[in-house]
Amino acid sequence: MRIVIAMMKHETNTFSPVPTPLARFEAWGLHRGQGVIDAYAKTRMPIGAYLKIARELGAEVVTPIAAEAMPSGRVTREAYEALASPIVAAVAAGCDAVMLDLHGAMVAEDFPDGEGELLRRVRAAAPGVPICVTCDLHANLTQAMVENCDALIGYKTYPHVDMYEVAEQVGRILVAKLQGRADPVMAWGNRPILAQTLRMGTDDEPMKSLQQMTRDLERDGVLAATFFGGFPMADIADAGVSAITIADRDAAKAERARDALLDAAWERRAEFVYEGRPLAATVAAASRLQNSIPTGKPVLLLDHADNVGSGGTEDVMTVIAEVLRQNLPDVAVAAVWDPEAVKAMKAAGLGATVTLQLGGRSAMPSIGRKGEPLRVTGTVRSLTDGTWVIEGPMYTGVTVHTGPTAVLDTGRMQIVIVSQHHEPFDRGIFTANGIDPTTRKYLIIKSRIHYRAGFAPIASHTFTCDGAGVTTSDNTQLVFKDVRRPMYPLDPM
Repeated sequence: MRIVIAMMKHETNTFSPVPTPLARFEAWGLHRGQGVIDAYAKTRMPIGAYLKIARELGAEVVTPIAAEAMPSGRVTREAYEALASPIVAAVAAGCDAVMLDLHGAMVAEDFPDGEGELLRRVRAAAPGVPICVTCDLHANLTQAMVENCDALIGYKTYPHVDMYEVAEQVGRILVAKLQGRADPVMAWGNRPILAQTLRMGTDDEPMKSLQQMTRDLERDGVLAATFFGGFPMADIADAGVSAITIADRDAAKAERARDALLDAAWERRAEFVYEGRPLAATVAAASRLQNSIPTGKPVLLLDHADNVGSGGTEDVMTVIAEVLRQNLPDVAVAAVWDPEAVKAMKAAGLGATVTLQLGGRSAMPSIGRKGEPLRVTGTVRSLTDGTWVIEGPMYTGVTVHTGPTAVLDTGRMQIVIVSQHHEPFDRGIFTANGIDPTTRKYLIIKSRIHYRAGFAPIASHTFTCDGAGVTTSDNTQLVFKDVRRPMYPLDPM
């Protein structure tokens, strides 16, 4: 048996000014051939599960490419073709099955449905070969994606700590089809809800109950059930919540399960909308806690509007500036993207005092903002190459590359400054740069929900800080042109 296993992942924020050429995939980690196996076989990533299944089958494995990039703007046509072509070529060369790890919200310059186009090509290259797909919880599911594979599943957790498990689940459904033990049929659909990412945490309602519904349906005999929150920062027709279910030879059963999920989501649509408050008031509320913060339990300040994990520029200084203005003590920040600042700090050397115009390198025309750097003075406390391994529970075992990285100590605040974008969901972003986050009173983290994987266990309190950026949860700052209408909450429904 010959199985093609590949990964092609990107969450595209169409409002983001950050470009997505092939180099952005190479920065996170682009692997080919044996390099794919070396990079992922011992991780808790979907490819790790696929490789395990292939080993059990004694199959020959073909791994043309594994590529992922931090979320950003549209994928360039050159990058898209460079990633998709090796996968299609490997399938066309002959195989018995295809196992793909995709995201589900890739928007390329030529293809608003990046995954649908890839799967269309793969299916055309091998019409009779079974294909399974693992997608992110934030996938914007499309007809093209579903009709060009045999079994598709998504994560049930956000933060995504079940990637390995769901990949193994869908992989075993594919094996059952290959061996004639099952004939999976899928039912899918969507509802016009542009859910906000801050309201998709699976420890919170309404997602907590909806994901429990998927597990209950699976216990009742559905092979797989997935509810997708969707990715609202991709301004495409298919953005929004969706569901897909898989049953064995029973289309009616799959359809009933799908409808139950979608109807439940529609009834609770108001709960998918985030209600914010003024930034100064949020920081003031956090400041009032400073004398009662337990040792080893910092307060988390989430700079969610500049979350690079949703396509933010990671150099908006609004929240950092407000925290400095209100004189909060003992703060650590992860992270600010500013390669030029890192160069200046490296030239000055460890222990040097430097004054920088930090951040603000990126204009954000989609929300009408120019880059606004912040003048800061501090000491260079750390200089590293930015390479470290994630301990988990999310992306466990994956090597991170933030490029040349530095820490600036202003006295009240230590700021991790990176040369390559990275969302801080693992404590390694601090510890690899000489900061023990448990010893700080406050942590500013440019993240929405993924921070919970590494930081929720040590947090005493958490505040969402409504700063500026292209991952804003304020829909009035965004101009949606291509999403289907009417769409809740953009339209009264």
